[in-house]
Amino acid sequence: MTRSFRFAAVATLLMMATSPLLFIAAAQQLSDREKHIGGKFMCMCGCSQVLTQCNHLGCTTSTAMLKELRQAVDGGKSEDSVTQMFVQEFGTKVYAEPPKSGFSLVAWAMPTIYLILGTALVIFVISRWRKQPVSKVALAGGAPSIPPQILERARAQAARETEG
Repeated sequence: MTRSFRFAAVATLLMMATSPLLFIAAAQQLSDREKHIGGKFMCMCGCSQVLTQCNHLGCTTSTAMLKELRQAVDGGKSEDSVTQMFVQEFGTKVYAEPPKSGFSLVAWAMPTIYLILGTALVIFVISRWRKQPVSKVALAGGAPSIPPQILERARAQAARETEG
């Protein structure tokens, strides 16, 4: 191997080893406003992470989205206009959490409604169980008492029917 080939190989290895550090450094250079706005969106690369926290090495999607975010913030766009820009580009799946308005408000309200309805149902069922009269059999703790003459008659009938 020639000396220049070795140098090129070592240089390539060093670049490959340090390139993840460049992505991390670029992500850390976000301003507070960019972090605040970017924290409301998901990275669309499929990693299921918030845009400003995507640690997917070499993620070109988060890099491009952060670049768009930086350009919009540097251009003086409001948070609402940046949000609309991302929603128009990626759809509502870009939200890290559903907005608390319109039909998405149902996603926030339903767990509370289910909890209240479930608690009311449990209280109703328990109160109905408590109001039911307790049978004499349950109170006596055993079999019901049958008068001896009826018991003798039943035994005699069973004996006649099984003899035959």
